[in-house]
Amino acid sequence: MKTVAKASEDMGKNALINLKRVFPQFVKDNQIDFDALKAFFDKEGIATGEEKYGLNWVGNNRAFQAIRSPSVGTLTPQGEDSVNWEKTQNLFIEGDNLEVLKLLQKNYREKIKMIYIDPPYNTGKDFIYNDNFKENIADYYERTGQTKNGIKLTTNPESGGRYHSDWLTMMYPRLFLAKNLLLDDGVIFISIDDNEVHNLRHAMDEIFGPENFIATIVWLNQEGGGSSDSKNFKIKHEYIIVYAKNNSLDNINQIVVKEDNSYSYKDKYVKKRGKYKLIKLNSFSIQYSKGLDYEIKSPDGGIITPEENGKRGCWR
Repeated sequence: MKTVAKASEDMGKNALINLKRVFPQFVKDNQIDFDALKAFFDKEGIATGEEKYGLNWVGNNRAFQAIRSPSVGTLTPQGEDSVNWEKTQNLFIEGDNLEVLKLLQKNYREKIKMIYIDPPYNTGKDFIYNDNFKENIADYYERTGQTKNGIKLTTNPESGGRYHSDWLTMMYPRLFLAKNLLLDDGVIFISIDDNEVHNLRHAMDEIFGPENFIATIVWLNQEGGGSSDSKNFKIKHEYIIVYAKNNSLDNINQIVVKEDNSYSYKDKYVKKRGKYKLIKLNSFSIQYSKGLDYEIKSPDGGIITPEENGKRGCWR
C-alpha cells in the first residue's frame, strides 16, 4: 500500500506552474501578467465589465481561499484497527473531508475512476463544516468542543440571509479538489435534492465545464405518500448529478440506470446475499449447449430428452 503524503500540495503554486508551462509569456517574475494575457486574446476572448455570465455568490473569495490554503492535517495509519493492513487494496479515511481531499492530491491526482459523494443537503437546518482555513484542525476541534460524534460547527438557517451562499462556499472547494483526483475518463456522481440542485449544476458547469455534463438522474427515494416535509406536492424523489472529467473521450462507458423492485423474497441468507426473485424457467430463452443436451432415464425405464416446441433442445 502506498503511503499518503502528510503535507498537502500548494494549489496556487501548482496552478501558476501549469500556466507557465502552457503560456510562459503570461508569467513574469512568477506573477501573472494580465495585460499580456488581454493583449494576446481579442476582445471576444476576454470577459470584461460587470455583465458576465457565471456563478457568483457572497463568499466565493473564501471558497478560493480554502482551495489555495495548504492542509495542516495529518493522516495517521491505524494498523491495529485494520484488516490485512500490509496487503489490502482498500483505504478508509476518517476526518474533515476538505483536509483529506487536499492530502490526497499528491498521491491520487488523476488516479481515481469514479467518485460518488452524498453531501449535506441544504434544508434550512444545520450542516457541519469547518469554515476556518488557517488554524490547525486539532485546535479547531478543541476550541469548538467537538466530540467524536460531532456537534454544531457552522449553522445555516434559512433566515440567516446567506442561505445558498454558505452552502456554495462549503461545496465549491470540495468539488474543485475532487475533480483533480479523477482520471481523464473518470466520472463523478453527486446526490442532491430540490433545494440546491440548480446551484450544484452551476457550480459543476464552472468547475468541470458544461460540455462534461452527462445526466441528471431522478431516483425514487420515498415509497408511499411522499415526504412529510412536502408542502404543495408530495415529493418522492431526489437527484444524482453526473459529470465526466472529459466527456469528449471515446472510452467513457455508457451509463445505464435501471430500477428493479422485483427482488422481494427473503430467506435465511438475506443478510449475506440480499433479496431474491422468482423467474419461470420458460420466461427466458437459452442458447443451445451440447453440454446441457443429454438423456435422463426415468424410474419406469423410459428415456427423457430435452425438447422445446417439438425440437431437440437442452436442459435449463
